[in-house]
Amino acid sequence: MEITAAAQTRASGDRRSPFDRFVEWTHLRVSQAPFFFVCAGIVVGWLISLPLWTDLKEWQTAIHTVSSVVTLLLVALLANAGRREREATQEKLNVIATTLAALMAVNANNSPELQDATKALREAVGLEERH
Repeated sequence: MEITAAAQTRASGDRRSPFDRFVEWTHLRVSQAPFFFVCAGIVVGWLISLPLWTDLKEWQTAIHTVSSVVTLLLVALLANAGRREREATQEKLNVIATTLAALMAVNANNSPELQDATKALREAVGLEERH
């Protein structure tokens, strides 16, 4: 059976880049309750600060600017994390399908239907890479 890229990476140790480790760390932190409460605290602090601002438009611009920048960065990081999770899931499915196809091939000697199913399964493995 051929060794996949993910399996090679596991065998040779963690080769993730500092950016990949940062994305994973950020994904873990922003998906937990404390991050939500920090964001809610920032909004409450912003609301309370209204009397300190002389111009209402500047007060509104402050929260809009901060929230837009944070949103843009988080969307990029979370999209990266989601992509890597999808790739890992697909890799696992491919390994399961390849193993199943090998098991089916062992038992397919007397069954043309099982031979056809085995062939279709083998063709489906890696299908996402061809589309």
